[in-house]
Amino acid sequence: MLTHHILAFAAPTAARHFRRWLFHLGALGFIPLGLLDSSVIPLPGSMDVLTIVLSERTPESWFYYAVMATVGSVIGGFLTYRLARKGGKETLERRVKPKTLKKVYSIFERWGFSAIAVAALLPPPAPFVPFLLAAGAMQYSVKKFLLALTLGRIARYSILAYLGARYGRQVLKLVSVHGNATVIAVISVIAVALMALAYFLLRKQTLPTKRKKP
Repeated sequence: MLTHHILAFAAPTAARHFRRWLFHLGALGFIPLGLLDSSVIPLPGSMDVLTIVLSERTPESWFYYAVMATVGSVIGGFLTYRLARKGGKETLERRVKPKTLKKVYSIFERWGFSAIAVAALLPPPAPFVPFLLAAGAMQYSVKKFLLALTLGRIARYSILAYLGARYGRQVLKLVSVHGNATVIAVISVIAVALMALAYFLLRKQTLPTKRKKP
């Protein structure tokens, strides 16, 4: 009983110290946080909060924070992808519930690139880590994976950083009250534009180059 009370007290205390340490690091805090957030023990919404708070403190640096949040998240996502790529589908099946796994397989097999980009765009509770694991386990192209993940994350964090710089922590209240509906609506518009851009870039790469006549 005593141990239970000690752990209950220690957990929030440790969380407070960790949060203060991250804020003290500033933009560098996105690296360790990104590693955790994109792992099998994610911290939903943590990157969003840090992006908004830092952008509020230094509004003129909002895009810098968006880029650093993207870098941290992409590094964390790539490590998770590599672990799943090495472990194969067995790793995915151990980490993800069968019901969720079936949906992820179905979506990923059909959409691939778009599935990763959209998962990277959408805020919690939309699943993200299962798609990282699926991409690795199914030996998805490294270049396409990194491009999709980067496009999704830079769009998401740019929106949040800009809103944080302009409206401050009111954005956090807006998200908590409306359950991410506003953020999802804005991100969905950006997602359409990003998907069109990604499709154009991939199509350009796959089209055969015309040889010049001698």
